Amino acid sequence: MFNMAIFGWFMLLWLVGLLAVVWVIYDVLTKQKAMPDIEKLIWVLVAFFLGWIGAIIYYLIVKREGKYEKEELQTLP
Repeated sequence: MFNMAIFGWFMLLWLVGLLAVVWVIYDVLTKQKAMPDIEKLIWVLVAFFLGWIGAIIYYLIVKREGKYEKEELQTLP
């Protein structure tokens, strides 16, 4: 019984890590238009190798600051 509980927690942590990696990769490739391609590659590798820790680092360095996000300019019709 105890082993199943530990297994469940490890699976939950693994799933959170996987979702964090997917979020970083999605955000880098779709939202960060002004980010240089080499930096995109670096962030994808950081997310892949560090998992949820890489996602936290990405959030603190890039996402929270809105460093590379461009706002769409609205044109009047």
